[in-house]
Amino acid sequence: MNLRRDVFQAIADPTRRAILLLVATQSMTAGAIAANFDTARPTVSKHLQILTECELLEQDQNGREIYYHINAKKMKEVADFIEPFRKMWDDRFNKLEAIMKKYKTKK
Repeated sequence: MNLRRDVFQAIADPTRRAILLLVATQSMTAGAIAANFDTARPTVSKHLQILTECELLEQDQNGREIYYHINAKKMKEVADFIEPFRKMWDDRFNKLEAIMKKYKTKK
């Protein structure tokens, strides 16, 4: 069965978000990534597979080792999609804050 993975389903999992944070600054092997978690290595490998299928991570082979690193282009696509929602919520919170300040000064 060939499942189509969704980027947002992938980043919904806290372990996968933690993996993305780990490899955000440097490439790491699966073993180095797994060493940061209290789960079995096959579980971390499955998370890496999902992140790779969603193109959030890329693999580079160096000898026998496979290094995982962030796919910056895909992460930018995700960020660009989320940005209008962030702006909308920032505007709403700013309006709420202004209302609360007016309310406090009237008391």
